[in-house]
Amino acid sequence: MERIEKELKKQLKESNNIPSPDFNQMWNSIQQDKLKTTASKPVAHRPKKRTRFALIAGLSVALLTVPVFAALNYDWSNILSYREGIQSALDQGLGQTLEQSITKDHVTLTVHTAFIDDNRTFLLYSLKPDASWAGKNVSFDQIGLKDHNGHLIEGNYVQRWNDELGVFQGYFETDWVVKGQSEEVEFIMENIQLIGDRKQSIDYDPNNLNTQVFPIQKDGIGSVTLQAFEQPDEKVLLQSSITFTDTEMASKSWVRIEAINDVNQSIKKAETSIFGTPGAIGEYLSQQIFKSDALRAENTKFQLAYNHTLATAEGTWNLDLNLTKKQLENASFKEVLNIDLPDVPGETKIHEMKVTPTQIRLVFTHKMKYNRIPYQNYQLDIGGTLLKGYMLNNEDPNKTELRFEVTGIDVMSLANQPMTFIASHRVDEFKGDDNPIRLTNISVNPQSLTTHIAGYPISWKYYMKDNNLYVESVSSDPDFGGVNQTYYLDGKERSYGTPAMLGLLGDDNNQHMDVYENFDKTELDIYIWNYTTHKQNDELRVPLKSGKVD
Repeated sequence: MERIEKELKKQLKESNNIPSPDFNQMWNSIQQDKLKTTASKPVAHRPKKRTRFALIAGLSVALLTVPVFAALNYDWSNILSYREGIQSALDQGLGQTLEQSITKDHVTLTVHTAFIDDNRTFLLYSLKPDASWAGKNVSFDQIGLKDHNGHLIEGNYVQRWNDELGVFQGYFETDWVVKGQSEEVEFIMENIQLIGDRKQSIDYDPNNLNTQVFPIQKDGIGSVTLQAFEQPDEKVLLQSSITFTDTEMASKSWVRIEAINDVNQSIKKAETSIFGTPGAIGEYLSQQIFKSDALRAENTKFQLAYNHTLATAEGTWNLDLNLTKKQLENASFKEVLNIDLPDVPGETKIHEMKVTPTQIRLVFTHKMKYNRIPYQNYQLDIGGTLLKGYMLNNEDPNKTELRFEVTGIDVMSLANQPMTFIASHRVDEFKGDDNPIRLTNISVNPQSLTTHIAGYPISWKYYMKDNNLYVESVSSDPDFGGVNQTYYLDGKERSYGTPAMLGLLGDDNNQHMDVYENFDKTELDIYIWNYTTHKQNDELRVPLKSGKVD
């Protein structure tokens, strides 16, 4: 088998089109416990009953074939690290084998395997482009499923280049599920685009704390605005605001600032970066935190990096698929729970559990719209095996879902296993109080003061910069999550500060910063709109079902 895989990889690398195998010769070789490919020996004859379909549209030819070898040598683990339930099902042979392909304009799309259950529809696909596209990234104008009425079913996709095989490996995932036992759908990709990185140097001075603006006027990018803010522990926050002249560029491209040291290597970030937060006027906001000495070292260079479309293969790649639940239905079940959670706000309860061999979903209901389950970490204990969960908001504002990928468990035993829901690291949100925080002597010189709310100390720093008032807050108490936003009263109307620092809920950094633009006063009373607190050792355990004894 190892020799076969090497030959197949050789074919995939050396040719844009896999030669069609001789099925009679294959069967004879299998009976003799060996398998030869057409790369090692020419084939003299082909089976008479085998059919090839050709669709001619202009100069494009689409060939619908069955790539017999494709599934033998594909390792999907590099794209399924966050979809362990699919990887586990794949390892157990539970997926629906499809192996359908279409080739058009030297680009071959193959749908290899489908995983269809009552939670989701999941397709594993590969995309073999023209040899000149090797190693690049690709995107699409449209990707999804179409039902029998022609309605587009959207979802998420992830893909990664496999240099050894010369293909993109990817998956498409959607919450749409097959009605009944099976359903005919069409998988489509429209206008496949070759994506590459472009970079442009910018003359940014990291020692200048003033706002610096750089006109770009190229490739749909209007300008870049950079600001630096000092952080604790000898760090500096580099904040970028990017405007666009092409709205499509704003929605599709990953635009970021890169800091390069004197040996032409990217400078490592000191903390997690946040990219692509939308601004009030459509700008693209990002923040990156570096060690001050690294960012301000001599000969440090800065550049704007962004994705750019290098070429487009126009047209539609489409495959008719008959999707069925047969492979995954045996270990699937649904159970209504309606377990009240009195310690969770919003009259929240665990309403329902939906179990399939690849994923378990807990559906929470709450009378308060868009209510958040106030914990950071979620686990499901199934007979001693812990599954890690993640939260997704439901289309219904009175529902929230937690999803757990099923791995390390015998799926056929799921119905008989005891299950307990575990949540930890509680983060609560509270409204601010009516006590004003008096800012005096407002100028370019930073001023500071300390206040308290609910017993938590808050240190404030405020100053003028570029005709704007900046108000920073931080607490020495690690149980204080941070001020979320501030405001002042203009008569009876609230004027909110614009958050100038992007935070991650539940992280260890409780620093916050608001900006009040075009400010011209020397005194101001501000108020806390809301804030968060942490209880990192708080744990909630809720038994969902007891196990059954055989």
